[in-house]
Amino acid sequence: MARPKSEDKRNAILAAAAEVIAEQGLSAPTSRIAKLAGVAEGTLFTYFDNKDDLLNALYLDIKGELRDLMMSAYPKHASVKERVQYVWNKFVDWGVAQPQKRKAMAQLGVSERLTEHTRATGMKSFADINGMIEASIASGALRDHPPAFRSAIMSSLAETTMDFIAREPAEAERYRQAGFDAFWNAIAKQ
Repeated sequence: MARPKSEDKRNAILAAAAEVIAEQGLSAPTSRIAKLAGVAEGTLFTYFDNKDDLLNALYLDIKGELRDLMMSAYPKHASVKERVQYVWNKFVDWGVAQPQKRKAMAQLGVSERLTEHTRATGMKSFADINGMIEASIASGALRDHPPAFRSAIMSSLAETTMDFIAREPAEAERYRQAGFDAFWNAIAKQ
């Protein structure tokens, strides 16, 4: 009879995968991930059928962490600008606090190894935010950019903002606000 899977081991494997992928990229060997997680490489494959399964699970794990962070106090009844700024601030703060997960997510986000199902599941996590954006476009408050383009604008500006905050933490609020202002100007109808 097989031993039950441990949530702690699964989480250790995912944490190690984020770290190794941030350092070495998506081609990093699973043996390195297993070693950092403190498990045998065969154990890694007890939890994940193959490396692509691990990468898809890591993507969803990081997206879930972001969702939990953003949605725990999401201001559903605030103005569009206030809600967008709330999301921006949470994302930037998370990225500064979690640089390895941020790097891993950036690589996973452009990877062809993620399935369409994984990408769709990741987007569903942010249904309230996506609904607010679509309603704001329909009402004329936001520009009708394709979702992927809008997301790319946010990611690029957020990455720049996070990099500057990491280099100059004393200027964090200044950079966070300047980055948001640039993002808002790119998506809002004036």
